[in-house]
Amino acid sequence: MGRSILVVDDDKLMRSFIALVLSEDGHQVQEAGNAREALAHLKHRDFDLVITDLKMPDMDGVELMREGRTVRPETPWIIITAYGSIGSAVEAMKVGAADYLTKPLGSPDELRLVLSRVWREIDDKRSIQLMSEELGRQFPPIEMIFAGAKMAGIRAMVEQVAATGSTVLVMGPSGTGKELVARTVHQMSPRRGKPFVAVHCAALAENLLESELFGHEKGAFTGASAQRKGRFELADGGTLFLDEIGEISPAIQVKLLRVIQEREFERVGGNRAISIDVRIVASTNRDLKAEVAAGRFREDLFYRLNVFPIVLPPLSERREAISTLAEYFAARSAAAFGKQAGGFTPAAKGALEAYAWPGNIRELQNVIERAVILSAGAIDVSHLNLETAQEPCGYEDGMLKALEVEAIRKALAETGGNRTRAAKLLGISLRTLQYRIKAYGL
Repeated sequence: MGRSILVVDDDKLMRSFIALVLSEDGHQVQEAGNAREALAHLKHRDFDLVITDLKMPDMDGVELMREGRTVRPETPWIIITAYGSIGSAVEAMKVGAADYLTKPLGSPDELRLVLSRVWREIDDKRSIQLMSEELGRQFPPIEMIFAGAKMAGIRAMVEQVAATGSTVLVMGPSGTGKELVARTVHQMSPRRGKPFVAVHCAALAENLLESELFGHEKGAFTGASAQRKGRFELADGGTLFLDEIGEISPAIQVKLLRVIQEREFERVGGNRAISIDVRIVASTNRDLKAEVAAGRFREDLFYRLNVFPIVLPPLSERREAISTLAEYFAARSAAAFGKQAGGFTPAAKGALEAYAWPGNIRELQNVIERAVILSAGAIDVSHLNLETAQEPCGYEDGMLKALEVEAIRKALAETGGNRTRAAKLLGISLRTLQYRIKAYGL
């Protein structure tokens, strides 16, 4: 589909040549012989791109770009410069130009090559913007996921690796947003239109996890009444997120290594190789290097997964982001409960920023949700209840802990060790159950 382009050059021959090439390629072209005409066009209408000569008598291209961006701040610019003045074009890029052309142009293909780079960059930015809007309807906005100075570098890493097909390993304590980062990698990637499939490895016993990942054939085991596709097949063309990869058994590690290396597998009970094209993003709250050293995790699998590591800091190292995140969670909870968001008192903000947050962002979200329910206006310290906000492993009440341990043991026994069903039986989230199992050493 053609785009609207403004071409600015006092050299009529050069201007007409560029306009002709662009028109032949299906673009809508507007010409301007000087900066004054160009600014008039920009004030009158929007353009997908402006191509301007650097050296012009009334105003040079960089000055024109600066003026034009006050009117149309989102419009990208290409600067045309003589071969001997490339340094000036590079300076123009530093102040906002998307790319540059050198004249005389050897052929129309030189123009098309530069344009293709600019279109790709424009489309990528628009896709990221659309992705941010989509995530905002389901998940925290990009600004919330990467809130705080410590996350700026991580956001840049995510944007860089997303465009590739590389395997990503997201590491960090529980509750730091590893799955959100994994989803962001997918949504920023060329695979964004394909499935994002998540598998919570710690929630399933070994035999169930194998079937969940690779699927099974009819009759493969008792209860396998029909053929079933696994998560790898369901994620074909897209991204497979393996949450808490450090929890998988040695037998599953071997099979996972083979899939990563050969990009094919067999269903449980089958003998036909199934080829897949899947990008893998894994996460863990364990130190996988220590697990390798202890012999609990395969070294070859670790290196296959650790192609592009991303380490998320705990919330205690992102204190400048706590108030921002708290306000976001409060607004979202208020909207969900049909209440008016009343903000936070200074004392409440101080308490939030001083608290240790052992449960990280997940704990913050739960604390704020409870505070919104309790408050009738601004959230105060009393609504936060931070004295008892920590997980039960920090309680001094031994009787309460003993009762909870017994309840978890009983639920796991009744469900045959199925953590997902046990969590439902207990009326808590799967992640909360996993946290308590680890905290109590069950």
